[in-house]
Formats: sequence, structure tokens, C-alpha cells
Amino acid sequence: MNELVAAVPWLGKRNPTAARWLIILVAIAAPFIAWQFGRSWVRILDFALLYMMLALGLNLVVGFAGLLDLGYIAFYAVGAYTFALLASPHFDIHLPFWLILPLGAAFAALAGIMLGFPVLRLRGDYLAIVTLGFGEIVRIFMLNLNYPVNITNGPQGINMIDPINLFGWDLSRNIRVTDDFTINSLFLYYYFFLIAVAGSILFIQRLQISRIGRAWAAMRDDELAAKAIGINTRNMKLLAFALGATFGGVAGALFGAFQGFVSPESFSLMESIAVLTMVVFGGMGNIAGAVVGAFVLALLPEILRDVAVPLQQTLFGHVLLDPEVLRMLLLSLAMILMMLLRPAGMIPARARYCHDHHLSATLKQEAAK
Repeated sequence: MNELVAAVPWLGKRNPTAARWLIILVAIAAPFIAWQFGRSWVRILDFALLYMMLALGLNLVVGFAGLLDLGYIAFYAVGAYTFALLASPHFDIHLPFWLILPLGAAFAALAGIMLGFPVLRLRGDYLAIVTLGFGEIVRIFMLNLNYPVNITNGPQGINMIDPINLFGWDLSRNIRVTDDFTINSLFLYYYFFLIAVAGSILFIQRLQISRIGRAWAAMRDDELAAKAIGINTRNMKLLAFALGATFGGVAGALFGAFQGFVSPESFSLMESIAVLTMVVFGGMGNIAGAVVGAFVLALLPEILRDVAVPLQQTLFGHVLLDPEVLRMLLLSLAMILMMLLRPAGMIPARARYCHDHHLSATLKQEAAK
């Protein structure tokens, strides 16, 4: 939270308390503002929160531990399919949400450990190629596990997935307060996802200043030096992959429940690259960077999609470029400019090891002694 507060322009440094309340108010009011532009924009905000969870999880692996992962979306797929298989008519199993969610996280963590073992001694390009292959293997498995036993229903995917049910409260149903006022289910999902993201931020913030976070930072900066001072880099790498995958699994389970349908098309290589782009765009090794990068890059393509056609008709009288092509072109151009002008991301990490002022104070006290 402190990093997000510090990232608020002007107000973050002059009045942190006011900046904190501003962030809270904006987060609470965001769906009401989006609703004025149409229901679809609230749905886009819901997906933006899921991308924030994915970016936070990948940031543990790439930003904190320094391990390049191009197959992160595989853990998202594991969580989504775990929820789909255990809460849908496909196998006629309908387990409660609170039981499936930890199972999805556990299976994703197991997948992270399975990926971690073979790549313990790999670095750089080799690590990227292996993780990319792992992501594609998982997607192809989901695509072909429909014969001879139909497990994943192949390319058709699994539909009619049970929604999130909290103690008998179905989030997929609108709440009628009065005859003239109804709370849409998209708002309910938004606030539930917001709580999940806030919990993730608090957990990662505490993890970052712990022994584990400092060990990851040391391993990221110089693995040989980390080994020399007694850090078990093998276990730290496995833990990074497992914890990062856990966030992906939780986000995947929430995605399956929210969407009500999962298919292998949702977990392509482009999705992995998109999440990695969010982390790099916002600022690696930085909680605020991952959150802001995910938020901006989740909304920016949709804004460009809506603006592209009217703008071309106004300027040229007809549409020259397909909105999808123009959207990707402008998004790619924005990324190139960002890497040229701000290579450290929108919100650069202020320190290579930790961003918490308590740790800085502790280091100063130790130095004084």
C-alpha cells in the first residue's frame, strides 16, 4: 500500500494519508464511474483485477527472484480447469467454492514446483525457452485431453461452471434492494476481486521484507554471492515458482467462476506475454508497478478499440485499419516508447532489495552500532 501511495503524483509525497484515502475512494467508486459508460466497462474492470493478481504473482518470479518465466499463464489454466472440473456438470461434481479455491492454488503450486525442478540450473534464454515450452505443453494437454477419456472436453471447453457462492450468497445474481434499485452482479464480483487483490498486496508486502524476500533479492542480484553467504538458491527458486504459481492458480479459479466457461484458447502464449508486459511496463520488483501496469494495459486496449473506429471516420471518412490491428499497433508503439524513455517502467523500484522504510531504519541502526 505504501508503494501505491508513493506512486500518486504530487499528493503521494506531500500528503501520504490523503493519497491513501484517494486510492481507496477511487477503488471503491471505479465500477460506478465505469457503469456510466456501459455495463461492459465494469466487466473490463473485473478482468483488470484478475490481471493484477496475475501480474503480482509473476512479479514474485521475475521481479523479486529474477527468474524469467514465459509460461506463467499455464498456472492460470491449472486453476481455471481445476475449478471447471470440480464445479460443473462435466463430471457432475459441484464442490463448494471454499474447497475448490485452495485445491486450485495447491495444484498450481505443484505445477510450479514441477516446472522449477528441471530449470534449477538454467538461466537467461534457456530458462525462457523451457518455461515457454511448459506453458504450451499445458495448453496442448488441455486441448487434447478429450480422448480416449474426455477430461477437459478438448477445444470445446467446459461451460456451465458454478459461480462463486459465499455462504449461500450467489455472486452471479443481482441483488434487488428496492423496486427501483438493483445491485448488478458485476459489482459484487468487482468488490470480491478487489478484496482478493488487496489481500495479495498485503501478503507480498510482508513477504518482500522477510528473510525470503531478501534471499530472493540477493539471488536475483548475484546468485554466486547468494550461495557464498549460505542462501539455499535451489529451495528459493522452487519457492518462487511455487508461490508465483499459487497466485496464478487462485486467479484462474476466480476467472473460471466469473466467466462460467473455460477453453484452451484463453491460455495462449500471447496471454503469458501480456502478463509479462504488464510487469515490465509497470516496473519489475515493485508491487505498485505490477498493479498499475496491469490496470493500464488491461484498460488501454479496450479504450483504443472504442476510439479507433470513430476517430478514423472523423479524420478520413472511412475506416482504414481494422480496430484490432490498430489497437495492437498503438499498444506496441506505446511499449517501445516506454522502453526507450523509461526502461525501468512506469514506477521504477526505488531500491534493489526492498522498499519498506522499516528495513531502511533497521539497516541504519545496525550501521550505527
